[in-house]
Amino acid sequence: MDKDRVKGTIDDTVGRAKRQVGEWTGNKETQAEGAAQQIKGIAEKAWGNVKDTVRDAQTDNERERERNNQPEKDREREHAGVGSDKGHNRS
Repeated sequence: MDKDRVKGTIDDTVGRAKRQVGEWTGNKETQAEGAAQQIKGIAEKAWGNVKDTVRDAQTDNERERERNNQPEKDREREHAGVGSDKGHNRS
């Protein structure tokens, strides 16, 4: 999980709490601060999700590339092993 997702969750939660306190107390400034912090948190979570998605896609691509290269590596090993006795007389 990306640190921006964690930070975003915290900012969203704290912003919700501030906004609610502002509503209960009638303090418009606290309400506005809470709403702004909540929006900031939502944006941070979204950015963290994007970063996680890109990271996961890169990891998936690397795994797929490795899987696709494995048969080639196996063939190279087999080929190297088969030709190792060529030209040697075992008398």
